[in-house]
Amino acid sequence: MEKLILYRPNPRSGRFKVYIPYSFKRERAQFKSINGSFYHPSQRLWSLVNTEKNMETVKNLFGEKLEICESSGQSAKMPVFVLNEKSQQELDRLHQKLVLMGFSPSTVGNYKSAFSKFLKFFESRDLLELSKEEIEGFVYHQVSKYKLSESSQNSLINGIKAYFEHVLGRPREYYEIQRPKRSNSLPNVLSKEEVASLIQHTENQKHRTILLTIYSAGLRISEAIKLRICDIHSEEGYLFIKGSKNKKDRKTVLSPILLQELRAYYKTYRPSYWVFEGQDGGQYSATSIQAVFRKAVKESGINPWATVHTLRHSFATHLLQSGTNLRMIQVLLGHSRSTTTEIYSHILAVSNKNVVSPLDSLSEILNLSGENRERDVGHKPYTRNSPPKT
Repeated sequence: MEKLILYRPNPRSGRFKVYIPYSFKRERAQFKSINGSFYHPSQRLWSLVNTEKNMETVKNLFGEKLEICESSGQSAKMPVFVLNEKSQQELDRLHQKLVLMGFSPSTVGNYKSAFSKFLKFFESRDLLELSKEEIEGFVYHQVSKYKLSESSQNSLINGIKAYFEHVLGRPREYYEIQRPKRSNSLPNVLSKEEVASLIQHTENQKHRTILLTIYSAGLRISEAIKLRICDIHSEEGYLFIKGSKNKKDRKTVLSPILLQELRAYYKTYRPSYWVFEGQDGGQYSATSIQAVFRKAVKESGINPWATVHTLRHSFATHLLQSGTNLRMIQVLLGHSRSTTTEIYSHILAVSNKNVVSPLDSLSEILNLSGENRERDVGHKPYTRNSPPKT
């Protein structure tokens, strides 16, 4: 059953906000009649001045229909639920359509997980009768209550769109949901010395070879576990990556040193189809590689924030440092857009060894030098014509 939601304000907040479902017309009219009520179109929320009197008025007015949620800080825990038979049938229809359209298993899983929340929220409603405003209100409710990340928000919207557009055959629709500003954080990168230390602290031959392969060829973890014996082209000097991200094939470099490691590894483990196989002969698991990496990180004492994917970032950055052009790195990584690869140019170390500050060209004019600064600091009193000590 749908509910009105009152988001508990911070102590210093000037107003508190309330979500009123689109179908609650009478309740919306009642809230609108309260003195000082205001509607925020971009958020699909109503608000009142944050006073105890207004808070009690809302609670008394809506009673059991009202749910109180935290508006900031820790997000609410996503509840565990079971869909009724009708909702499960619609979820199965979405699953079948996505599989027939060739979506990857991970995408199918993400869309189904997102859409199941939508089905549960509107379990008592006919989905064909839902308005765009109600759908947008649901998305905002999920984002506000559970503090969804940007990728989770996109999965939620895409899962709903996939059902209405691909299963029901509705026209494509745009949902105007406010999203957080995309961060421009730089990826973590290990130095060559850190990579060497990481490898040195990996004693098991299979584990060592896996990490060497990921770093040497700039592989994603999913590409490493899907690498086949027939994908190693030793004569031509490349690894063939089959069906990578977005179902793209590509070639990447095969280091002669890695080839020697792979041959030694093959003689010991004798894999039959996949290069890296588990004990049962199937693909080696991603979780096992992650565990191997975390253990090596801990023992080597390198950057604790590093992940297996950091080896791929380090591969690209080290190539750029050695003079490889961005276009070649883009091909090796399998990036569709050059802008994705260009981020590595921002990671290169900046120091006085490779960049000359414009201050250096003014040193003679200003009579500045490191020796003078060390001698003068703390000895010259502040005057009107001299800068204060900092």
